[in-house]
Amino acid sequence: MFYAGRPDADLLEKAGRELRAATFHCTTVLSGGEYQMLAGEAPNVPADELKTAVRWRLKDMLDFHVDDATIDVLDIPADKNATVRTNHGMFAVAARNSVIEKRQALFATAKVGLSVIDIPEMAQRNISTLVEPEGCGLAMLSFGADGGLLTVTFTGELYLSRRIDVTLEQLLDTDHDRKHASFDKITLELQRSLDHFDRQFHFISVSKLLLAPSAVTGLEEYLSSNLYTPVQTMDLGDALDISGVPELLDKAAQQRFFFTIGAALRHEETRL
Repeated sequence: MFYAGRPDADLLEKAGRELRAATFHCTTVLSGGEYQMLAGEAPNVPADELKTAVRWRLKDMLDFHVDDATIDVLDIPADKNATVRTNHGMFAVAARNSVIEKRQALFATAKVGLSVIDIPEMAQRNISTLVEPEGCGLAMLSFGADGGLLTVTFTGELYLSRRIDVTLEQLLDTDHDRKHASFDKITLELQRSLDHFDRQFHFISVSKLLLAPSAVTGLEEYLSSNLYTPVQTMDLGDALDISGVPELLDKAAQQRFFFTIGAALRHEETRL
């Protein structure tokens, strides 16, 4: 169910009351500007010391003081078939404490229990995992008000995350030249990102690039003509049974709820 209006405590309380939120685990998703996600090599320390080591490493990489950060770590698995053991990678996710506290306070004021604060990368990973070909990696690209998000998953794990500075609004521009300038920018970023991924994770073969549903026209054809990776536009019906939700038959609606649905597919209990 969709509740139109400003996302404040009153609207959230109404939604929580009418949908009986107390009987569910509730999740919220941060927007792109509310956190930083950095990739790197995992510190060679015991598991119980990992977050401390990561915090120390991030102190000169964040655009705010590390003491003001809430930090979580996501593992990037190494090649299981490698003959020589190598250090595996990780994603470090950092958000200002004030951002986390504000989101928690919103739910507390609305009297809705909050179980998880998630990020778009993991929501997109959850959907990608549902349509990922066996034995191959899958690249997925989505667009929204925050810009583009490229992910690559393999065996249900997130291996790559890249932000692309092109918004959905720009892609819906009716001016042909401006729209195709955005297409060019996306193509260049995809070429760089996928080439880099191929060099870094040579044991993963990316089967195709899947475009998340939206009302954008022409992008699939443009990318297909300029990338060596096959390109296809997905429908949420390919991953989920949406036959009972007629509103989701519309691609624009699928785009609007893409991250919400992805976040709802979360199984793990790790917190940001």
